[in-house]
Amino acid sequence: MSKQKLRIAVQKSGRLFEDSIRILKEAGISINNGKEQLKASSDNFPLEVMYLRNGDIPQYLRDGVVDVAIIGENVLIEKGKDIIKGDKLGFSKCRVSLAVPKSFKYNSIKDLDGLKIATSYPNTVNEFLMEKGISAELHIINGSVEIAPNIGLADAICDIVSSGSTLFKNGLKEVEIMLKSEAVLAVSPEISQERKEILEKLQFRLKSVLNARTSKYILLNAPNNKLDDIIRLLPGMRSPTVLPLAEEGWSSVHTVIKEDRFWEVLDELKANGAEGILVAPIEKMVL
Repeated sequence: MSKQKLRIAVQKSGRLFEDSIRILKEAGISINNGKEQLKASSDNFPLEVMYLRNGDIPQYLRDGVVDVAIIGENVLIEKGKDIIKGDKLGFSKCRVSLAVPKSFKYNSIKDLDGLKIATSYPNTVNEFLMEKGISAELHIINGSVEIAPNIGLADAICDIVSSGSTLFKNGLKEVEIMLKSEAVLAVSPEISQERKEILEKLQFRLKSVLNARTSKYILLNAPNNKLDDIIRLLPGMRSPTVLPLAEEGWSSVHTVIKEDRFWEVLDELKANGAEGILVAPIEKMVL
């Protein structure tokens, strides 16, 4: 019997690390990682985790040193367009943007023509500027680029933005969003067939967790004369479950709705006579 394990890379520190470990644990995968370990194994799933620098992960995937990785989509666009981009994971959302000092009178991308831009994403910036017909001088910085305009190194910067608070603290304003990003499951082109089979099992678990995160289980009481109208508001996974209540003329309706539509649907349910509405989180959801 084969003892092969799927080798997965995750960022060794930061928010992406925390979110990656959380989703693996929610998928029922126990990871035996001690403090400062660079590699750890699961004792209940054929998985080996490697903790790597985010920027190094694309090359590890390309070389087949790791089979899959949880990585920011922005890093793949910058360093790994040849790598297979798999499922989006719904966390660590950000954008890659151009920013300038607050005093900069910015009207359009043409205002950056001929200026200096500091960035850790030269390929992304170059491609974006070429599409816009803009020529700029790039200063490649590995680290905090927000300080570059303040010390006279650059006129503008390109960096990842989440809340925008870092830009604000450094006297900068966001002027162009080049791309939006979130964590994805990237796959090595060198992955073996045997490890692909393990990957399929992992993807099944992750999708069950992600489906649950974006859905709510809802229970309500509905008057039978409004039941058809209420059911039309609740498509559910296939169709709602309807059970008669002890009180004549009423039914209990059970279903699942997407979280992003919850409040909109709730208002419509109340308007159609629904009562006793209960909403519960879902731990796992298998479709």
